[in-house]
Amino acid sequence: MNFKKLTPGDYPELKKFFINQEYRLSAYSLPSIIVWSTEFFHPCGAVDNDTLIVGAEFKKDPDRRHLIMPVSINSEYDPEKLYHLAKNTGYHQYFFVPEDYISAYGKEQIASFFTITEQKAFNDYVYLTHDLATLKGNKYSKKRNLINQFKREFVARKHVKTEPITKDAATECIDFLEQWCEERNCDKESHEELYCEKKAAINTIENIDILGIDSLMLRLDGKISAFGMASRLTSDMGVFQFEKAFSEIKGLYQYFDNLCARKLFNKYTFINKESDMGLPGLAKAKKSYYPVMMLKSFKLVLI
Repeated sequence: MNFKKLTPGDYPELKKFFINQEYRLSAYSLPSIIVWSTEFFHPCGAVDNDTLIVGAEFKKDPDRRHLIMPVSINSEYDPEKLYHLAKNTGYHQYFFVPEDYISAYGKEQIASFFTITEQKAFNDYVYLTHDLATLKGNKYSKKRNLINQFKREFVARKHVKTEPITKDAATECIDFLEQWCEERNCDKESHEELYCEKKAAINTIENIDILGIDSLMLRLDGKISAFGMASRLTSDMGVFQFEKAFSEIKGLYQYFDNLCARKLFNKYTFINKESDMGLPGLAKAKKSYYPVMMLKSFKLVLI
């Protein structure tokens, strides 16, 4: 099986594998797979008949190299078949194994071939689109108050303009992202996770026209001050891959998040806002929107 590095140019050829894929973890969004590529690691893939096999290669930390679950048009991979796939491709572990898979086959059967470990930093937060689009109820009262303040200060005075991200706006969006990152010191030495996310966002922006991304950016007095990008995951769930907004503008994030729920996710029942990467501040922010479920991620290591 010949693996090759995956790039945005591979999206049109590979999207057929994801039309009916049912894994609900955000790691199984094809745009996410492709754009998370840095000098630290890169995705690679191989097509085996009706199945796409995806791996991750790590330049300085080969112990972290792994496969994710095969994405197949028709075939199923029980634990034994999964075991032989890993052995035959030279990998010794799978990351981002959904809890649904663990439940379907049972830990006892899987444990005949793998050790099973929960990856808590990569558990996904999932919300009802209706909840985030309406923000009804007392639990969202603070969010609504902040949104109303932003509307009075900026929207009512016609300082706000929203539109999809286009290739022509790529440079402006990247400049905004660099400013956003300066606030959080997300360079590769201090915060590798945030640095890699920044690189993935830039990869997405630069290839926005070919990756099947739904997007929205917000200009405040002509200056990009927020953007969001979403992709399809399953028939009823979309992934909120990137959402950035200047934190010093009161109510901006809450207003923009609500707008994205209404405009980017109106065709989905659920919004997957990905994991918190083990970052306490990010976890707190995600919990403040009251997820309706957490999707657990597991690691399987060959015995």
